[in-house]
Amino acid sequence: MAGTKEIKTHIQSVQETKKITNAMYLIASTKMRKAKADLDRTMPYFSALRGEIKRIFRTVGNIDSQYFFPEGSQEDLPGACGYLVITADKGLAGAYNQNAIREAQRLMDQHDDNKLFVVGEYGRQYFSSRGVPIEQSFLYTAQNPTLQRSRDICYQLLDRYRAGELVKIFVVYTDFSGLASTARSVRLLPFHHAHFASASSEKRVKVPFGFSPSVETVLDSIIPSYVTGFIYSALIDSFCCEQNARMMAMDSANQNAEKLLGGLSLQFNRVRQSAITQEITEVSAGAKAQRQKRGKEM
Repeated sequence: MAGTKEIKTHIQSVQETKKITNAMYLIASTKMRKAKADLDRTMPYFSALRGEIKRIFRTVGNIDSQYFFPEGSQEDLPGACGYLVITADKGLAGAYNQNAIREAQRLMDQHDDNKLFVVGEYGRQYFSSRGVPIEQSFLYTAQNPTLQRSRDICYQLLDRYRAGELVKIFVVYTDFSGLASTARSVRLLPFHHAHFASASSEKRVKVPFGFSPSVETVLDSIIPSYVTGFIYSALIDSFCCEQNARMMAMDSANQNAEKLLGGLSLQFNRVRQSAITQEITEVSAGAKAQRQKRGKEM
């Protein structure tokens, strides 16, 4: 049975660990609030871009663009599919990384020709250890998602898409809804015309707009910015989910530490009381022995 010294050392160790987990909880909550604020400031711009694309379709109708499926075509296009998988750089975030990787594997199993693009050190280490080739790994993006890094990712993916190296591009990320986090996979390119279909309540444009030099050129200049916004939103959502998962994990660790400290304190009190009782018994026995000795001498 452990003594009071060992139990006291264990209690101090748990208390020090609890300080670390509590600090990680506070840091994660601060990062999540800041990331959500950054996303809220930038999303109106990308929402306006989506509105302009919808306005183009209300004005012109059918448009022949490399970023869209042709009307009446099948979505199963032959060629390589690109996957942008967003994970974290660190662990201690519950099942956040495992859920995103599981969703990516499920999606990749449906195609034979796959090209993998990874955000986050966790995902890079996972796929590399299993011999899965990685086309590009974007370093430091998971812990610092910015609009510029989203734009860099967008341009690299679009360059391969325009060159014909990729016929489809999917984004695997974790959607942040505030209460629950869900790993999602979304086909980023090519778009389907229904993706920008106007609602029935929206009025169609009666007087056509003028596009210079052509509507295709205007659309080709807008789509990269829209794709950048989608990637940026996916990065921020994943980052918020990571911090939320880490907060939950650290909160669970704090609760477990409290339970452990309660059990250790009870054990410490029992051992100390047992030691005190033993000392009292020894003193009483010694005093009784002394009385008996004096009685025999008398």
